Amino acid sequence: MVTVKDVYDYIDTIAPFSGQLDFDNSGFLVGDPDRTVKNIAVSLDITSETIAGARECQADLMVSHHPVIYKAKKNILKGDPVYELISSGISAICAHTSLDCAVGGVNDVLAEIFGLEKVEALPTNELPTPMIRVGFLPEPLTPYELAATAAEKLGSRLRWCDGGKPIETVAVCGGSGGSLVNDMIELQIDALITGDAGYHNFLDAEENGLTLIAAGHFETENPVVPVLAEKLRSRFPDVTVAVLTQTVQEKRL
Repeated sequence: MVTVKDVYDYIDTIAPFSGQLDFDNSGFLVGDPDRTVKNIAVSLDITSETIAGARECQADLMVSHHPVIYKAKKNILKGDPVYELISSGISAICAHTSLDCAVGGVNDVLAEIFGLEKVEALPTNELPTPMIRVGFLPEPLTPYELAATAAEKLGSRLRWCDGGKPIETVAVCGGSGGSLVNDMIELQIDALITGDAGYHNFLDAEENGLTLIAAGHFETENPVVPVLAEKLRSRFPDVTVAVLTQTVQEKRL
């Protein structure tokens, strides 16, 4: 018999919750640790959409990347994902920055997608926990070629700037990594691929010879979901593990 606590303890071995950043709220956030788990649903986020999917597959537990409780809540009412989890009897474990930092986590998956070689975990001034991954491309690419590769591999409509030189070294940071631009410039990295970056991040990058690619928060983090699901299947072969489809309701004119 597998319990919620068994799953929590396993995730804690592959993405230790003690490694999360100070602002984070990773861990066991909703439910009963002693509940028997027969079905697990894995997703990037816990939303009305993914909870509906979890109900359909009769999940006892949801495992997500982004925490379902991130900031303090003054109330939990019908329609709130936490309320819907509790009313459905579904527990929730969330591995956020702990999974970003983990070996085989978000950023190692990104490094593998881009075929990076000699990959190293990189602590920075902005993020002292070794979260970023830096490696070498198998062969140099132009900034345009790297941007086109990112768009194809991640299925995203990205924003990017041209650092003006061939790309050999690439840093990857799923999610919000625009604040790392100055660190990458200081370290003389050729390109940074992340999810989100701001206007001034692009100005600083282009002026200092860094190709910056913002490929989307969802697009740079969601690839870890099937990887995490497969780890859970291997560890708990008697439990059914489903990957939930998730859409991003983003509209552009």
